[in-house]
Amino acid sequence: MAKNPVVIYGASGYTGMLIMDWLIDENIPFTAIARNAGRVKEMMAQRVVRLESANYEIIEAEHNVDALVAAFRGAKVVCNTVGPFSNFGLVTVEAALKAGCHYLDTTGEQQYIRQVRDQFGELYRQAGLLVSPSNAYMYSFAEIAAELALETPGVDALETATLCRGPRTSAGVSVGSAATIFEGARNEACYLWEKKLEQHAPNASFNVVDPAFMQSVFSLPWGGTSLPVYFEQDPRVRSCISSVGFYDNNVMQAVHAFEQKWQVEYQHLPREQQDAILKQVVDSTTPTMPPRERTTIQRTVDFAIGRGQLASVRATLHGTTPYISTGAIQAACAIKLIDGETAKVGFASGSKAFGHRYLLGFLEQRGLARATVSQL
Repeated sequence: MAKNPVVIYGASGYTGMLIMDWLIDENIPFTAIARNAGRVKEMMAQRVVRLESANYEIIEAEHNVDALVAAFRGAKVVCNTVGPFSNFGLVTVEAALKAGCHYLDTTGEQQYIRQVRDQFGELYRQAGLLVSPSNAYMYSFAEIAAELALETPGVDALETATLCRGPRTSAGVSVGSAATIFEGARNEACYLWEKKLEQHAPNASFNVVDPAFMQSVFSLPWGGTSLPVYFEQDPRVRSCISSVGFYDNNVMQAVHAFEQKWQVEYQHLPREQQDAILKQVVDSTTPTMPPRERTTIQRTVDFAIGRGQLASVRATLHGTTPYISTGAIQAACAIKLIDGETAKVGFASGSKAFGHRYLLGFLEQRGLARATVSQL
């Protein structure tokens, strides 16, 4: 049973420890939960900033509903970082509901997010709890930009792009992110068109032009992202197409090539063989936990172009250190939930539950993002 208001599940992972950094900075006690308590203690000692001033506990729990209910009970908020979420996420969502906790996670896995909405959205609403996937740099920054664009009257169509600049190798991608990226090859990716989700072509890609970069950026649907799902039932929005690109990283080309190979060679194989292939690819791509991000290297541009019949607007967020920003976003959401301040319960994004202006202000005050809006 957790004695602190916030639970971090997946506490020995890269993102989980960055959430701890921000909770410590906000003086919020937390409970770190993972399958191996010794591993958590070791990694926290190496990685978590200001750990000596933290108020925390460590709990060991197996990944099943009953064990997690017992571990979560007593907390108010569960911050889940255990992915790929399409494989592991629903167990945690169910456990958080049964333990009486609000639920946050960090993924943009579209198929999983749709499952959370359809299977648990109404159950969480009836319980007076929030279930909110995808509170992370990807795709909260792009959603904030989209919400800023929607402040212009008449805008009903959105195109968003998430563009990252980082190391010229895969060393800047966490092990969990790599697993999620390649897991996406076997799940459909959808965009929103005329208020209905439509499937992207298997070979879909984009060349995105942004004034922050000299060259166009090769981008992918990236599983469709969470935004089309969150805007699907938004009466303001008719269409939403999202993409993700890495400006100076070969990851996108490698992912695109792997997705094409999957369609030809792997998609009809038994699940066990697919799992082995995905594990081999992830292990070869990201064998170890990456170092902490540097603001001089990891920089981001997220923008939304909003169009209406005559209206046209562009909202842009310039940012730094996406994983560190993810920790900040999780902390910002947890603060509101601890205080009982959420505009929505049931299934909702962070922007809709807490307000995009609140999340933007939290990021701006900490030097993680800057927003600009211009009429086109």
